[in-house]
Amino acid sequence: MSELRDEVKTLRNTIPTLMGQVSEELRGRQASPHHRTTPTRRKRASGYATGPRSASLTTDEAESEGGYITALTDTEEDEKSDAEQREEDHLTRNKLTVLLESIDRLHQGTESEKRESLKILLEQREEFGQNSAFLWRLTRAYCDSHDVSTTVEEKRSHAENGKKVGEEAVMLDPTCAHSHQWYAIMCGILAEYDTVQNKIKNGYIFKDHLNKAIELNPQDPLSYYLMARWCYAVAQLSWIERKVATALFGEPPSSTIEDALENFLKVEELQPGYSKLNYVFLAKCYRDLDQMENARKMCEAANSMAVVSKEDEQAQKELELLCPELGV
Repeated sequence: MSELRDEVKTLRNTIPTLMGQVSEELRGRQASPHHRTTPTRRKRASGYATGPRSASLTTDEAESEGGYITALTDTEEDEKSDAEQREEDHLTRNKLTVLLESIDRLHQGTESEKRESLKILLEQREEFGQNSAFLWRLTRAYCDSHDVSTTVEEKRSHAENGKKVGEEAVMLDPTCAHSHQWYAIMCGILAEYDTVQNKIKNGYIFKDHLNKAIELNPQDPLSYYLMARWCYAVAQLSWIERKVATALFGEPPSSTIEDALENFLKVEELQPGYSKLNYVFLAKCYRDLDQMENARKMCEAANSMAVVSKEDEQAQKELELLCPELGV
């Protein structure tokens, strides 16, 4: 501020001379057809006007409130525009960060909070729909809303919309592991409502995108858990299901109980006690491989975990069948 006051004081002292020079220069320019001024954008600069506005002033000059003359060069205006753009980008990033943090909290919340998450994201899609971090969370919100919906029509609608958004997220940023992961999940969910042909097709897509998610982020236990579930389901395919897959796609999906076990164990390695259902599937794998002692240990581990989510409820139901079979 002190530097600005000094500058204004200096300009006030020299303004008579400056005005004279300006008037003389303008008269000279008007007299010469070869010397024309080029209109430029303007940026405010200090200069105190002591008299009425001259009719000979060009469009390169304007008088601001308080009597200050404004004049901008292209370079100065560009600098101003760049600074404003940087500030605008910064505010947008901050707004998106706050939004995504809020959405992540809602994802961990109640059923009503999961529904609220989808509603908020849809309201903000026009502004942030070209951001991959936003889109994969929107895909996830469709998944959550599918899980808490009560009608088949509503569930299928969320699955179809979620798959479309997931595909957009993958196309927007093919290097985002979460985009591949949640797109795979939506393909798996939609398969529940599709024809046999599309169900098998979505199964291949599911595996391809999970492989990509693991490649991009090998430390995420969820991707290994999903891959383990896929491997276990494929290993359980009936003869007729394999025949259908062969007829439609040339070869059936292939996996083994050993593949499933390897992935379930990887989940436990990355995050011990990952979920009640992971222990249940570990018990199933060991049972299928005739490793009964290990199977019983996994059942005991599963029993030690509380029932909190719907997935836990599913795990508990399966335990009630599995434990007597294993003598637990």
